[in-house]
Amino acid sequence: MMIRIQTLMRCALPLAMLASGAANAADALPATGYAVPIGGALKFDNEAVWARLVELAGGPGARFVVLATAAGNPQRSGKQIADALTRRGAQVDVLPVAPRLEGFDAEQAVRDPALVERVRAARGVFFSGGAQERIVDTLAPGGQESPLLAAIRDLHRRGGVVAGTSAGAAIMSSVMFRDAQDVMGILKGRLREGQEIDRGLGFVGPSLFVDQHFLKRGRVGRMLPLMLARGYKLGIGVEENSAAVVHGDQIEVLGGKGALLVDLHDATQDASQGVFNLRGARISYLDRGDRYDMATRTVLPSQAKLSDHKVDPNAADFKPFFANDPFYLDILGDSAIVNAMGNLIDNAGREVFGLAYDMRPKADDPRPELGFEFRLYKKADSVGWFTGSFGGEDYTVANLYLDVTPVRVKQPLYTPWHK
Repeated sequence: MMIRIQTLMRCALPLAMLASGAANAADALPATGYAVPIGGALKFDNEAVWARLVELAGGPGARFVVLATAAGNPQRSGKQIADALTRRGAQVDVLPVAPRLEGFDAEQAVRDPALVERVRAARGVFFSGGAQERIVDTLAPGGQESPLLAAIRDLHRRGGVVAGTSAGAAIMSSVMFRDAQDVMGILKGRLREGQEIDRGLGFVGPSLFVDQHFLKRGRVGRMLPLMLARGYKLGIGVEENSAAVVHGDQIEVLGGKGALLVDLHDATQDASQGVFNLRGARISYLDRGDRYDMATRTVLPSQAKLSDHKVDPNAADFKPFFANDPFYLDILGDSAIVNAMGNLIDNAGREVFGLAYDMRPKADDPRPELGFEFRLYKKADSVGWFTGSFGGEDYTVANLYLDVTPVRVKQPLYTPWHK
């Protein structure tokens, strides 16, 4: 039996109530809007992210619309997101715009004047996770902007908040990964328009690339080839249960973990090698509370870091915490890249190495032996900050450098000792 979405989502508000306003919401929004990509797996008790979204949209009484367009189960996803925002004081309307939503025509919904007006009455938009192609194909079919998308863009231009988790974060840049789960496949050159990559909706502007589930899934390995292929100089990979607030030239990181900032302004590539390679990428890890200025390309650590311990490996009185010489056999493993960065910035050594390769290449892989050496190293501007105030051993790391070199990996990598 089909359940009407308006009945299921009890916290959704009628258009008349949205139009009436809220006494506690701020009357004015800033001149430019906020784009908030969230790295996925956002916990409903993550106060730092949920409360900040409501604050940015004007505070208690701020009106949000939720689009569960990407979701496999849009009724459930929409209701969960609406509940989370409502608990932080927002007024929430869940719009029936989703290809998987039974009884609703998504193609007609994006042209529905009543739904467009609900967006115009709002101060914030939240896109759910799921499959990002559903968002782009629904709101901009064939690359043509729908009236609903035009209203969302207008909300953003007027100073509103456009946020999205997982798939909702992927759409934030002008180019996005459409379906690219195989990170090694991307490193090996499988980067096809309309398959692995596609157009995004570009809420963060044309100069910043966004990726999500970043550290958990080792997605630095797919970000670097795309950035080179499409001419991006800056990219941010947001970790799960974390968010990046992009406002003008400023990025602020919130939530449970952090984000990796990739700067390719001075990076080079040797095209004659015929496979992916890279020299001189500058990478920084922004922990929760840290900021980044895209205009000056400067990391601004949080007050928690500034009030604790600066780690300057170039200082005369530097006393490194680590003295080991690690080698990361799976540099694309869960959080391996950021663990390597934290170790290196506080280490007597000047470089660390890691390897990316296919342990069990696919049968149709034309280059099963192709792997990549990742070399992280310090320069004169490399610096870090450490704090234990979050309950762990947490680093902010600015300006490490990365070379990625193709290598030949023996197949199989190992064999039984006794046959």
